[in-house]
Amino acid sequence: MATPDLGFEHRFLPGAPNMPVLLLLHGTGGDESDLLPLGEALLPGAARLSPRGKVLENGMPRFFRRLAEGVFDLDDLRKRTEELADFVEAADAAYGLGGRRPIAVGFSNGANIAASTLLLRPGTLGGALLIRPMVPLVPDPLPQLSGIRVQINAGQVDPLVPPPQSEALAKLLTDAGASVKLHWIAGGHALTREDLEAGRQWFGFSSLSGNAGRSQW
Repeated sequence: MATPDLGFEHRFLPGAPNMPVLLLLHGTGGDESDLLPLGEALLPGAARLSPRGKVLENGMPRFFRRLAEGVFDLDDLRKRTEELADFVEAADAAYGLGGRRPIAVGFSNGANIAASTLLLRPGTLGGALLIRPMVPLVPDPLPQLSGIRVQINAGQVDPLVPPPQSEALAKLLTDAGASVKLHWIAGGHALTREDLEAGRQWFGFSSLSGNAGRSQW
């Protein structure tokens, strides 16, 4: 079956109809395959929708432009956020997802656009696991995110995202009404096994077992 043209290069792996859909959003230099194993390890059997960022930075895919390290092009961020939200809506129709709002699992740049989607297009996502995010922007007024669950996995010694950034994002989303858990990882910016363990607990798993135990994670 040919992959439908939904505006993004992407992969879709169907899952059980009674389980959530995961929207997997890679970091700078990643692609649509990067987080598929993480998604399966986090929530085995869930459908996985994974787009590739359309912006290139020195040949590396990203979801939006930045002007410097930690300095975002806010106009481009707003534009790309709208494009991603439109993609999610188109994927719902194309893949027969039945209106299930996906749970975003984003790393770094992917976590930032996931946070931006929560803030700028509320109703697109059903929740989010944000791994090493920053505050993408502060909308005025804030959206209403009541009923949305978010976990932020922040690195205690992350050289790219200082702890106050993680705390500020947690406060921003909480002020918008989301139920936010800020979890500190004993590490830097890279993904770790602890991210998987904390993510599985957030998704409702009490222990690592089954397919996740045999995965690359």
